[in-house]
Amino acid sequence: MVEESLAGKLLIATPRLADPNFYRTVILILQHDEEGAVGVVLNRVTAETVADHLPGWAHRAAEPGYIHSGGPVEPEVAVGISLTADGMPTGVPGLSLVDLSEPPTEDGPSVRVYSGYAGWSSGQLEAEILAGSWYVVQAAPEDPFGDPTDQWRRILRRQPGYLALLSTFPDDVRLN
Repeated sequence: MVEESLAGKLLIATPRLADPNFYRTVILILQHDEEGAVGVVLNRVTAETVADHLPGWAHRAAEPGYIHSGGPVEPEVAVGISLTADGMPTGVPGLSLVDLSEPPTEDGPSVRVYSGYAGWSSGQLEAEILAGSWYVVQAAPEDPFGDPTDQWRRILRRQPGYLALLSTFPDDVRLN
């Protein structure tokens, strides 16, 4: 049973999470209820461009115009997120899901495009959090649009206490 929805929160992979699909990932949770959870990985970029796959959206693609890998589930599905109140809410005020099935009819704010998503069945995400695989923190509207290269560290650094200290955790502690 879900006591509180995590929609609009970020999952930050803990250093102990060894799954290569989620190593040092930052995931924005878009939906979370009794049936499970859905989110997109914010800090994995592909070599594919929005212009190549969704040419009608190329002029609205957030810089640098690459598609981000939203997760290992259904990579053929495109998910769009924009800084706008129009569209389906994400749980973060001012941040909405954008329907990418048709080209936009007008100019508007930039859209970050993700291929695929991360998904959890009922109770799975809660179990992973209890097992210590994820930290849960509040998302900011600009998070999907930040530079993904060091996003894990930057988001940890803005947290209080122990989590800020973790931002200095080396990639491989054996080399420390």
